Amino acid sequence: MWTVIYIAPNKVIAEKYKKSLSDEGMLVQLRPIGSSHLGDHASVEILVPESEAEEAHEIITSYMGS
Repeated sequence: MWTVIYIAPNKVIAEKYKKSLSDEGMLVQLRPIGSSHLGDHASVEILVPESEAEEAHEIITSYMGS
């Protein structure tokens, strides 16, 4: 089961976080929220397998702090 670990404010930030998680060997999915007419400006959910959620959240948090 996939778990949302973060909601990015836009696609650019979501892609950055996806890359940092993928570089750590995690599976990552992105899922846009809301209307498709917002395009790259729509919020995006970042999802990982439930078993990796805690570690992924820690990675995102440390990435945000640096």
